[in-house]
Amino acid sequence: MKNADASNGLPVSPLLNSLESAGGDTKKPLIVKGRLLTICGYCLAVAIAVSFIAKFLVSLINLVTNIAFFGSFSIGFNSPANNHLGIWVMVVPVIGGLVVGLMALYGSKAIRGHGIPEAMEQILVNESNIKPAITILKPVSSAIAIGTGGPFGAEGPIIATGGALGSTIGQIFKVTSNERKIILAAGATAGMSAIFGTPIAAIFLAIELLLFEFSPRAILPVALACITGAAGHHFLFESGPVFPMPDVAMPSNQALLIYSIMGIFVGFLSLGITKIVYWVEDNFEHLPVHWALWPAIGGLAVGVIGYFFPHTLGVGYDNITGILSGSWPLTLVLTLCIFKFLSWAIALGSGTSGGTLAPLMTMGGAAGAVIGMVILKIYPDAGINIPLSALIGMSAMFAGASRAYLTSIVFALEATMQSNALLPLLGACTGAYIVSFFLMENTIMTEKIVRRGLSVPDSFSPDLLQKITVAEVVKGKESLISTETSIADIQTWISSNHRDESQFVVVNEKGEYAGIIRLADIYGVVATNQPVKNILPEKINASVSGEDALSKAIERMSKNGVEVLPVLTHNVVSGVLSYKDIINAYTQHIEKNEYAHVKISLKRRRMKMMVKSRHAN
Repeated sequence: MKNADASNGLPVSPLLNSLESAGGDTKKPLIVKGRLLTICGYCLAVAIAVSFIAKFLVSLINLVTNIAFFGSFSIGFNSPANNHLGIWVMVVPVIGGLVVGLMALYGSKAIRGHGIPEAMEQILVNESNIKPAITILKPVSSAIAIGTGGPFGAEGPIIATGGALGSTIGQIFKVTSNERKIILAAGATAGMSAIFGTPIAAIFLAIELLLFEFSPRAILPVALACITGAAGHHFLFESGPVFPMPDVAMPSNQALLIYSIMGIFVGFLSLGITKIVYWVEDNFEHLPVHWALWPAIGGLAVGVIGYFFPHTLGVGYDNITGILSGSWPLTLVLTLCIFKFLSWAIALGSGTSGGTLAPLMTMGGAAGAVIGMVILKIYPDAGINIPLSALIGMSAMFAGASRAYLTSIVFALEATMQSNALLPLLGACTGAYIVSFFLMENTIMTEKIVRRGLSVPDSFSPDLLQKITVAEVVKGKESLISTETSIADIQTWISSNHRDESQFVVVNEKGEYAGIIRLADIYGVVATNQPVKNILPEKINASVSGEDALSKAIERMSKNGVEVLPVLTHNVVSGVLSYKDIINAYTQHIEKNEYAHVKISLKRRRMKMMVKSRHAN
């Protein structure tokens, strides 16, 4: 067996050589960046359209509300809590639920639910393909449900609508499933940004609940879409904070501790709320009536509760502002918290069309305000105030229920413009997140998906194979085959050395890459005295350099259908990389880093046992 001598190679740049040998990849960076610009263009177009759809949705909700509760044809905001229908108010949500049920039955079942889980499911199992009809059916059905008193927010429907529009654009134009996922996420979060004017929180929502990755190819299009959505909010809605509240001062250390403990308590509340919502949904499954009638039954509960507690009806963004003002009395805040939850849980469990963010914020804000009032009643010198207590309750509730930790914090800051609330929000949301993580297996966003047998990503660590280079795992040149070696010698070498490879890299007399040959080709010839170059297949232009990441090596193996790659240095083969090397490197890294804590724990346990044994003796 002849080994090539790398010193005979020509002094060609390793980077140039690697790119040339990969079949014209020198143009790849330009192609990738050009493609990214194209996807950004699609996302910008979707964001502009979604901004106007958001305005249409809000106007349609106002129109339905005014027609249903006040008998007027107007798109101006008017809270359904101000209605004068008396006991007939119970009928309005029932009619709305019946219409939504029929739309789901004869239109699409995908309009049911609160938007984000449905978008997540399509990303995970359907390559981000959503029926284009959802772009129309979801906002219309949501406007009917909310406008007739449904205790939901507009953010869930617009997220679902924006996602559907992004998916539709991705299906019209030739894009990959991953690019379609990005456009879907851009449309969904642009909708949220257009409703609330919170672009940074919308970006974090995409990362934590939709994209499941953090990379330039994903973040740049989504960020541009969210910025465009925020511009749409300022142009079509308002320019100030969506939830204005009294300015808060920087809290003391004592107050920070109390706010953090409040976050833990709200975390337990979020756990209970999530469990009850899905318990209600499970019980609707056992009703002896068709599922299309469930929203009407849920609407009846909404109407009955709304008759006694009118503030539970409708979107309730004005309720959030009222709670954050700190001026509402304890009884009003407490009843709103309890009965808004009952109305929302029953309506959402019935499968109608609506969102979760506004109800969670209302309940969380009310819970935070109630806790703050109780603490100040018991301990007046606690150093806390009611508006900030409501804000951290609002944010902690969403953090605990959805586990969208960063989204919850940033949303509260952007929606209120209260920078001094940062530390209390961090403490409270961390407490709520800890409770949720350790005590709740799934969130309000993922429970439905997991029940359908799907696995939802729960970490956003970088690709391990992008962190390991070829040079760290590549073998030497002992498995190289020379073009001049006879087939008989190769067969003898394979048998005597017990080689288990099915493919081998072949080099010429200068050590330059000549091709890849299969084991079946070596043993499939009759004349074994001829050199291997006579049976060498057409050269496959696939190689890597030592500086390349293993992820690039896998990509080239997959693209060319090979199990081994030559590693080139100055145009000379300096080693061979196989798929087994990559698997071994991955396994070793996982064992070293992921299970290191297990070894440490065992070591500590042994030391404790030794200490106890010595004391016993």
